[in-house]
Amino acid sequence: MGKKTKIFLIAFIFFTLAVLGYLYFEIGTVAVLAPMGEVAAKERDLLIISTLLMLIVIIPVFIFSILIAWRYRAGNKRAKYDPNWENNNWAEFAWWSIPFIIIAVLSVLTWKSCYDLSPFKPLASSVRPIRIQVVALQWKWLFIYPDHHIASVSYLQFPKDTPLNFEITSDAPMNSFWIPQLGGQIYAMPAMRSKLHLIARQEGVFTGSSANLSGTGFAGMIFKAKACSQDEFEEWVKKTQQSSEVLNEATYAFLAQPSENHPTTSYLLQVNDLFDRILMKYMMPMEK
Repeated sequence: MGKKTKIFLIAFIFFTLAVLGYLYFEIGTVAVLAPMGEVAAKERDLLIISTLLMLIVIIPVFIFSILIAWRYRAGNKRAKYDPNWENNNWAEFAWWSIPFIIIAVLSVLTWKSCYDLSPFKPLASSVRPIRIQVVALQWKWLFIYPDHHIASVSYLQFPKDTPLNFEITSDAPMNSFWIPQLGGQIYAMPAMRSKLHLIARQEGVFTGSSANLSGTGFAGMIFKAKACSQDEFEEWVKKTQQSSEVLNEATYAFLAQPSENHPTTSYLLQVNDLFDRILMKYMMPMEK
């Protein structure tokens, strides 16, 4: 490889990195790195800390790989042949002790965060939580507010600084409920009641999606999650309670049919135990 070719490749790599960096900061951000909730912030910090710890090993490995390849290339006649490095005690100590310490630290972080960030663990707050039941359909999300007697499709609204207690199931193939800026994903499965506790610390509109491939309409299985003030949430609840659209057994039977890019719709809930009925429809009948 000629000198001009090397200079061109290096310049091209730096130019590409500069363009990608510009596009990243100008066009948008990675949702999991821009948390708007308490759980998502802790998950972001854990991700960054874990990555930095692993880079302690990864960066030297890449650097030494390049240096060794350059040092001992065929054209370098001054490179010294030394086949006895495997008996170097300091080298052995370095490449065994450092990874061991990093793995030990990561193990402690993982053990602690698995408890602190458990989706089944309620969030401590002086504010009364809101209960929201989530049903994964093909290919849309149904949100039921049993305590407010309303429901919505492809739209979720809640007040900020208020704990959200999600109950999650599926009336379709297994799926995964995810609002990246508020917290991690959790699976939605028929006959299973998963739980997830989240809280938004800032007002805004966040994008929610499915994190599990589920067929033809998977790409359109997204929804908007809006965090607002308490007054705005109460206004939305009152408006929805006056909706001409009602969610009863007939309406749900229609919603349960596969459909792609379903429009945002709000309903007055007429079947208060709808979530439990969806769970029970997949249960095996007890033998007499």
